[in-house]
Amino acid sequence: MTMRLTSAGFTHGSEIPAHFTCDGGNLSPPLAWSGAPPGTRSFAIICRDPDAPSGAWYHWAAFDIPRSADTLEEHVSPSSATIRQAINDFGKRGYGGPCPPHGHGPHHYHFALYALGVEHLEAPASARCRDVEKAAKAHALATAELIGLYAR
Repeated sequence: MTMRLTSAGFTHGSEIPAHFTCDGGNLSPPLAWSGAPPGTRSFAIICRDPDAPSGAWYHWAAFDIPRSADTLEEHVSPSSATIRQAINDFGKRGYGGPCPPHGHGPHHYHFALYALGVEHLEAPASARCRDVEKAAKAHALATAELIGLYAR
């Protein structure tokens, strides 16, 4: 079985509603997944925009998501007690929604789910999204991706 990542907020390849962007509520979208391989001990989710003018821009890294989880509800609090979140490229902990430059055309927002063979990633409290992505890739048993588009 292949691991899948979906959202009730938008479908793969479609526009991300403003509700989940800097032009709206700036809330993390609801996410659901299935098909984690045997041996999965936790999950990590990374959201990045490879179309940013200065190179990949990281919007979110949520990690140490328990193996028993198969969803993240809309609007995960930066101070969630059940998962850890890294510092995004806006300099804030938690989710920072799509916010591309005006007139720059649609950007592709890659939500990547990693099924990990470790229960906890070794990451300091000051970890940035890039650090979490690197650690997640080192322990990944499987990945799944959901891509949404947004333009201003």
